[in-house]
Amino acid sequence: MFSCHGTLIQGTRLGSSDPKGCVNIGLPSGKSLFQLQAERILCVQRLAAQVTSEGGGSGSAAIHWYIMTSPFTDDATRKYFEGHKYFGLESDQVTFFQQGTIPCVSKDGRFIMETPYKVAKAPDGNGGVYSALKSSKLLEDMATRGIKYIDCYGVDNALVRVADPTFLGYFIDKGVSAGAKVVRKAYPQEKVGVFVRRGKGGPLTVVEYSELDPSLASAINQETGRLRFCWSNVCLHMFTLDFLNQVANGLEKDSVYHLAEKKIPSIHGQTVGFKLEQFIFDAFPYAPSTALFEVLREEEFAPVKNANGSNFDTPDSARLLVLRLHTRWVIAAGGFLTHSVPLYATGVEVSPLCSYAGENLEAICRGRTFHAPCEIGF
Repeated sequence: MFSCHGTLIQGTRLGSSDPKGCVNIGLPSGKSLFQLQAERILCVQRLAAQVTSEGGGSGSAAIHWYIMTSPFTDDATRKYFEGHKYFGLESDQVTFFQQGTIPCVSKDGRFIMETPYKVAKAPDGNGGVYSALKSSKLLEDMATRGIKYIDCYGVDNALVRVADPTFLGYFIDKGVSAGAKVVRKAYPQEKVGVFVRRGKGGPLTVVEYSELDPSLASAINQETGRLRFCWSNVCLHMFTLDFLNQVANGLEKDSVYHLAEKKIPSIHGQTVGFKLEQFIFDAFPYAPSTALFEVLREEEFAPVKNANGSNFDTPDSARLLVLRLHTRWVIAAGGFLTHSVPLYATGVEVSPLCSYAGENLEAICRGRTFHAPCEIGF
């Protein structure tokens, strides 16, 4: 059984007060990030049930979806799922839990006051998942459900392959405690963290782009011709339940915090100060064994981090990445496209209920012509 976890943040950088998973990125279907992910879970459940029944089994268990919220997004997220009837999932296979908060501090080390009687606080980062799982007793809940492997991802990836069976198979085959999907770094100065090994034989960990010396960021591996540090961390991880328990206990005693300079609402207006965050990749140095799994950026990574009009990682850019990938699927399955605008600016959307990763489309697409943009479903 899988357990899938999405880190959840507010969509304020997108110009929305809704939780980011509720954002509609402009696909022909109008589906939100949450709906896309829910339907991918439904699809992979169906595919797994087909395989097990063909092998003489009685079907497969449901995938349980753990969604981390914050005190600022929890109520809105729960109501969103209730209002959409969990997008076809059973309500008891979705569990919400809240991450913690940490006081914000000014540049001179003082607490920032939101009101005369209230300290300004911010969510403790996606790395807060470990202590949140422990404090909410969800690690015990996972054990009770028989969960052994946890697929962990960021909610703001429009192309995330939730509960990817290929990644799971690789992870189990390697017999490791922690794993990560990686994409090749696009260029030396790309603002992504990279996997590095600290010292000879040391553990794999992630160094943020802001912490990597520019000369190292540009260094070339003479044997491969690639960047020396070329594997980008894109928040697509897998852990064993045993390892999660180890990390939750370890980080409780030896927490690592990162500073993020932000404008923070206070009694004096917007105050420049620091939010303290934990990162999910802080767990990797604890891993006795780690495996990296390279995937193609254009197939599995379409981040939504900034509002439209920004230079990168916007709803518009994510939408185009989804449409272009799905267009390639349809053409490979024997379909044809017509369009009223340049094809590079549009495409077709394949419903996750129809295909998880481009499979089983021939019966729907072969010999048919679709006018882009449109959604292809059952």
